[in-house]
Amino acid sequence: MLSFLKTPNDIENEIKTKFKQKRKYLKLSQKELSIKSGISLGSIKRFEQTGKISFSSLLQLAVVLECLDDFSNICNQKEKFKSIEDILK
Repeated sequence: MLSFLKTPNDIENEIKTKFKQKRKYLKLSQKELSIKSGISLGSIKRFEQTGKISFSSLLQLAVVLECLDDFSNICNQKEKFKSIEDILK
């Protein structure tokens, strides 16, 4: 694998960090996030430490942290251009 590409572990660490930062920005404790999301406090603590969480739980946290729409952009088809003329069209 090329060294400049992110690994799944790199992405996992970025997501857990961003979710924790967003929780703190919204002035929510882990316990408050647990209550609002319906995700156990233990799962939230584990996620913030390790990045491990089920996808459905991650989406539930995203609802509370006001970032669910960000998941809509995952795997969108990107238009490929063959030439500068294609871009200008």
